[in-house]
Amino acid sequence: MRYFYSIASFFICTSLAAQPKVNPTDPQPTCYMCPGTFITVDELNAYTKKAVQEGHIDQQVRDIDIGKARVGIGMVYRRKLDAPNPDSVAEHDQISEVYHIISGSGTLVLGPDITNRERRPATQKTVVEFNGPGNNGSEILNGITRNLVAGDVVVIPAGTGHWFTEIPDHINYLMIRFDPDKVTPLKSEAQSLKYLSQPASR
Repeated sequence: MRYFYSIASFFICTSLAAQPKVNPTDPQPTCYMCPGTFITVDELNAYTKKAVQEGHIDQQVRDIDIGKARVGIGMVYRRKLDAPNPDSVAEHDQISEVYHIISGSGTLVLGPDITNRERRPATQKTVVEFNGPGNNGSEILNGITRNLVAGDVVVIPAGTGHWFTEIPDHINYLMIRFDPDKVTPLKSEAQSLKYLSQPASR
């Protein structure tokens, strides 16, 4: 096995050495030599388990620098909802989001026309750590309504209100956040595992 790795390392190094230099007139990588990031399904499932046991909704798994922007990976678990909570419309000024539904279902409304718009406190945990500055509101007027089920994907641009109005049992989804202004802090695998190892602060 050690011999195999030595041979593999030799060919990788030889291949890299043989590559021509990047032409300086060509577009250059925006995140030069940045490492890739792997997140196991076991780690993601641990976040869902923690959400159920400790009563969390939104948890950030990673926040990764990709050069011109950051990408946040979160896990969200929402419980049964018969009617929308007061002022539960959310909007984020700078961060766009993608949901990939893993289990459960829910009715989501999207739209920019938010009534009773009110600024989120700058010290709120979700503002500081997850999705940056934004607003809450009481309703979305003339919004688009969809029933989300497992496997569905929804893209929510920055500035677009989003609002769960009904969840029959639960909805669990992977959250991908695009942060071009780098307003949220980085979070590494080590920080994630430490977070999972102890009760989380709210």
